[in-house]
Amino acid sequence: MPKSKRNKIVSLSKTKKKGKEHKESIVNAIREAAEDYNSIYVFSFENMRNLKFKEFREKLKPTSRFFLGSNKVMQVALGRSVSDEIRPGLYKVSKLLRGDAGLFLTNMPRDEVDSCFNKFEENDFARTGTIATEKVELLEGPLDQFTHEMEPFLRKQGMPVRLNKGVVELVSDFVVCEEGKPLSPESARILVCSCFIPSNLICSDDIFCLLELKCCWCYLQRLLGIKMATFRLNLICRWSPEDFELYKEGLDESDVECA
Repeated sequence: MPKSKRNKIVSLSKTKKKGKEHKESIVNAIREAAEDYNSIYVFSFENMRNLKFKEFREKLKPTSRFFLGSNKVMQVALGRSVSDEIRPGLYKVSKLLRGDAGLFLTNMPRDEVDSCFNKFEENDFARTGTIATEKVELLEGPLDQFTHEMEPFLRKQGMPVRLNKGVVELVSDFVVCEEGKPLSPESARILVCSCFIPSNLICSDDIFCLLELKCCWCYLQRLLGIKMATFRLNLICRWSPEDFELYKEGLDESDVECA
C-alpha cells in the first residue's frame, strides 16, 4: 500500500544552524580580546554546571573575559602555527585547546588568577555516567525520607518497595550505586530523590506530576541529597607577551610542539 503524503513527521524542536557568520563573529571577538588583555589562559572543566559557571564569569567580568565553544574555531582565531598566529607564541595556546577546554583572557595578576581557579569548587548532584565516589546502599525497612506519592516512581527505578500503612517500605536491601562504577539513569534519579521532603513543601498533585514526567531534577536538586559530582576549573597554561607557562602536570614544551 502506498505511503500517504499527508502523514509527515514535523519536528517541534527545529533550530537554525549557526553558519559561517556566527563562527566569524567568534573569531573576531577572540582576536579583539587578545589585543585588549595582557594574559591568556587555557582551562579545562569537569562536571560543567552552567549556572555556577555563569556566576563565576560574572564575578570576574570587570577585568576578564571567557570563551567557550568549538575548539577548532578558537584555534583558528589564535592561529594554529607560527605563520598565522595573531601574536607571538599564541600558537602554543592554540595547540592545548583539546577536549573540554576554554579560553580565559584577563588583566588580573597571575597570583590572583591562580587563587580564583584553585578555590573554585562546586558540589552538585551527579548525572548519568558519572563515576560514583562512594557506595550507597539502602537497608530493608521503612524509608522515611520518601513520601507515599513517590512509591510508583521508586518502583520504576527498580527499587523493591511497597506501601505499608502509607509508609514507603523497602522489601530488601538495595544497592543504589557502587564506588568507582558509572551511575545508571535510575541510580542518578534515586540519589537526587534520597532526601527529606517536608510534607508542607509541595502538594501531592504537584510532586506526582513532577515524578510522572520525570522532571523531578529541576525541583529536587534544590533540596538536600547525595552530591557526588564536583564542578572544577583547571588551568592548563598561561600566555603573556613575555613568557609561556604550562600548569598541567605531565606536559612540557615538546608536547605543545608535537600536538
